[in-house]
Amino acid sequence: MALAQQYAQRGATLGLVARRGEALQALAAALPATCHLYPLDVTDAVAMAAAGQNFIQRAGIPDIVIANAGISVGTLTEAAEDLPAFRRVFETNVLGMVHTFQPFLAAMRQAGAGRLVGITSVAGIRGLPGAGAYCASKAAAIAYLESLRVELHGSGIQVITLAPGYIATPMTEKNPYPMPFLMPVADAARSMVHHIDRGSRFAVMPWPMGVVATLLKYLPRPLFDAAFARAGRKPRGLP
Repeated sequence: MALAQQYAQRGATLGLVARRGEALQALAAALPATCHLYPLDVTDAVAMAAAGQNFIQRAGIPDIVIANAGISVGTLTEAAEDLPAFRRVFETNVLGMVHTFQPFLAAMRQAGAGRLVGITSVAGIRGLPGAGAYCASKAAAIAYLESLRVELHGSGIQVITLAPGYIATPMTEKNPYPMPFLMPVADAARSMVHHIDRGSRFAVMPWPMGVVATLLKYLPRPLFDAAFARAGRKPRGLP
């Protein structure tokens, strides 16, 4: 929503995808922009392909495609009943990103321009207890975007990976543990747009979280294990 508001204020024509049609209608009504609405689930590759073709027919080849769909849920591998949650998280956070980009790639490649933006998370840097599905999905998304960036090198298409830390959204408000550098959603959206404008290949936000992420990335495994084995974790089944 906040990203849509940022681009609407710039006069962009928007293609908006969400599962809840009523919420999508309400968002579009509040935006000072032309909006094409697609009430569907990003895990549905066929529906996403049809939506992409429809948008191109109605509005032309997009300058920017942002894959921002994501879900989080507490999981434990030993719990058989959590296996559907693992699948759901991967289908949304990883395949949903692929489904978002795929319908536009051929047209963007032919045009020799455009930006593909994937919203990942600092949770993809290291694995955290109780968040195996979410961390693994975000790590996969980061690797996928890097592969795509190299794959499209020289095509004129930029691939931008954004890895925010904690953002004050309904997905984080129930977390029963401290969330350092928690960002208001409007600030996070402005930061994302800034990095998209710059064409950043990879960016963590806010910048203090970027420092923490870098330190965590290179922290030796024995030290990381000792520090995070007892870290606060999202309860199972809590989105």
